[in-house]
Amino acid sequence: MKEFQRTLVIAEAGVNHNGDRDMAFRLVDVAANAGADYVKFQTFTADRLVTRNALKADYQTKTTSDEETQHTMLGHLELTTEMHQALMVHCVKRGIGFLSTGFDIESVNFLHGLGQRLYKIPSGEITNLPYLRHIGSLGGDVILSTGMANLGEIEAALEAIESVGTSRRRITVLHCTTEYPAPISEVNLRAMVSMRSAFGVLVGYSDHTNGIEVPIAAVALGACVIEKHFTLDRNLPGPDHMASLEPNELKAMVAAIRNIESALGDGIKRLTPSEARNKPVVRKSLVASQAIKAGEIFTAENLTTKRPGTGISPMRWEEVLGKKATRDFAKDELIHG
Repeated sequence: MKEFQRTLVIAEAGVNHNGDRDMAFRLVDVAANAGADYVKFQTFTADRLVTRNALKADYQTKTTSDEETQHTMLGHLELTTEMHQALMVHCVKRGIGFLSTGFDIESVNFLHGLGQRLYKIPSGEITNLPYLRHIGSLGGDVILSTGMANLGEIEAALEAIESVGTSRRRITVLHCTTEYPAPISEVNLRAMVSMRSAFGVLVGYSDHTNGIEVPIAAVALGACVIEKHFTLDRNLPGPDHMASLEPNELKAMVAAIRNIESALGDGIKRLTPSEARNKPVVRKSLVASQAIKAGEIFTAENLTTKRPGTGISPMRWEEVLGKKATRDFAKDELIHG
């Protein structure tokens, strides 16, 4: 994946459509209106993803019925083939990229068949060797999320993807804290910078914290990709709504990211056009602190520094001291010549 001139913002709809086609379409609209680059869903079948007796995560238990298993819960959140196709068409109409995470090889192949060439590997699959190798063999760009992983596991995943033909320059590694919502004290954004240094890859951040300040900070630290869950309403039933942004928050996050990108600039310290107008006003010049007659010696007693900065720079103080005044200077007059 090439280094983007601007941060790639992925609005993570995930399973926040609740299995409802109209709700999924509205999520696309929200992401497009917010200015995100992609809206991302999740592609899976419950039968291929979990066993029938698999337990739910703590956060899922808090936000869904105690009576349903993880398998049952996920079964209600599957997207049909028709829904995938319709969503892709709607994304084209709205001018936003469609993206989905395939949670197994069959799902990845399905997305590949729909034309997807950017593959998102979720944190839970970072130790799934057959899955990693399969994605690496497809020849597309890869976004690898690293929640719950240590550096050794990330290195092993990168090597697995590379071993089948995908070069490291096409892989972006996302720092992530897999908890919903993620505690601020456990975010450790500097780990993103460490991964960039350790692996020589582009890096980004998949955010599960409440609010928008952490992904904005990640952009300031060099994130090339930001992924953030969003919903139509945090009060909707379902496992991920509570830890997601609402539409106005998503829009604010994207706007803030764009502002930060503009503020980062090119790193060259120079006088800016707006500063050029202020420079003569706020800098100082050498000024007569008292009346000075022609032929008098300039001294620390008869010179001072004051605004404006249109005369001799105070940085030439030593050069001027000891010289003779070539003409009379009134008190507060700038020294010239």
